[in-house]
Amino acid sequence: MEYVSRVPRPPLDGLIGDLYYLEGAPPYARLMLPAAPAPLLIVNLGAPFLIRAGTDVEAVEYTDGCAVTTPTRAWEFSYPTPTRSVGVHFRPWGLAPFLPMPAAELCDRPATVEQIWGQPASAELRRRLTLADAPHEMLMVLEEELVRRLRPINGLDIVRRMSSAIAETGGAVPISDLGGAAHASSTYLAKRFKEIIGVTPKRLARSYRFTTTVLALDVAAPIDWGDVAAGSGYFDQAHFVHEFREYTGLTPTRYVEVRQRFLREHPGHALEGWPLPAD
Repeated sequence: MEYVSRVPRPPLDGLIGDLYYLEGAPPYARLMLPAAPAPLLIVNLGAPFLIRAGTDVEAVEYTDGCAVTTPTRAWEFSYPTPTRSVGVHFRPWGLAPFLPMPAAELCDRPATVEQIWGQPASAELRRRLTLADAPHEMLMVLEEELVRRLRPINGLDIVRRMSSAIAETGGAVPISDLGGAAHASSTYLAKRFKEIIGVTPKRLARSYRFTTTVLALDVAAPIDWGDVAAGSGYFDQAHFVHEFREYTGLTPTRYVEVRQRFLREHPGHALEGWPLPAD
């Protein structure tokens, strides 16, 4: 599977982690994506893909691509074989300047590219991308489109500063301390966070705490889950397990088994590290 990634130039670098190109055969027909503080935009250039998000029972087909803000639950993604797309991994606050609606409306409810930018614009962008000669040229086309669509957002600076502080501490910083330092009420901050990120500051901190914990796991070695929970600041192991199931759809023990399966069957794969086989 070919994966090409690059960091955009200013002013997009403050909103986006990377732009990427993906092409080839997926490692599994269905992948489970644990919830993470990372909004996503996909512009699809191949056959439609399927997403089962949040508490949905049935998967939904997406033809032109999708956008989703910070999820609160694991979601299932089914790539076609082969697949071809370009996309954007946003910082938590990064997608909002490109949306016509509050970010909370897309939390656990992905929208199509047509729904956020309109059918003519979606079709034209896909046409320009397919005419590009190479992945890096395609990423330049995508970057140009994003620069053209960038718009100011009220409250973005304070949300970005607080979110960055949350990220730097792995979600461990007291939200009340951040609010006091920002001289803003909790009501104002909750409103702005939901408009720009899709979740409240406390929910974002929970997401960072979980993500930091999971990424630090060494699934090749024995794991003492009590020590992991305590070291990550969870009140008790039961609370940790409950949150683990909410964010991954799996128990901690089952998560390790599934992660080990991916590493064993597809070592060094471009998608290894976060998605899990859902088959």
